[in-house]
Amino acid sequence: MRVLVVEDELKMAGLIRRGMREQGLVADVVPNGEDAMWMAQATPYDAIVLDVMLPGIDGFETCRRLRGEHVWTPVLMLTARDGVEDRVQGLDTGADDYLVKPFSFAELLARLRALARRGPVERPAVLHAGDLHLDPASRRVWRGETDIALSAKEFALLEAFMRRPGRTLDRYQLLEHAWDYTYENRSNVIEVYVRYLREKVDRPFGVESIETVRGAGYRLRADGGR
Repeated sequence: MRVLVVEDELKMAGLIRRGMREQGLVADVVPNGEDAMWMAQATPYDAIVLDVMLPGIDGFETCRRLRGEHVWTPVLMLTARDGVEDRVQGLDTGADDYLVKPFSFAELLARLRALARRGPVERPAVLHAGDLHLDPASRRVWRGETDIALSAKEFALLEAFMRRPGRTLDRYQLLEHAWDYTYENRSNVIEVYVRYLREKVDRPFGVESIETVRGAGYRLRADGGR
């Protein structure tokens, strides 16, 4: 396993690197987010250990930028900040796991092994199709520079589409993703909400991103309708 360690405390970085090498791992260490950006893009790491408190851009912003550059290497946030809000922020910026200092080195290794088993799967923090964007963490939707207000069900339905751009989803798949199992109504609720979405995310912008696939269901165009 090859790991990138982003840690500005020299003693901590040295301990982590020595421990990893003793366990047969290859560990590269950089002291800041800027160096982590180019290292992570140039080298196919199995995992990244990313400290939150870094000089320059912090760990949250580093992770956000990595995902923005389509670097999907699993990220383990490592920090002394143990507040719930900090953990939530780390995970919402694209991190895969969170470990608070002081920590057990055995646990760090176990978490890294678990992350490496997942591999670099694409999982952007913000979903997009062309210029249409959806942020699940902030519950925000926008096209271009314009924010779009959606109801909870409209948001859930659009999220189902945007997690599978270009794929045709039938009405039962959409019901499963946007309504729970207690919902027994099998009327035209999907058709109604698709129409609501089109009125909000397409027609004001002169585009057609949500297509009807006759006899099969609906599909969100990967280019967002442009």
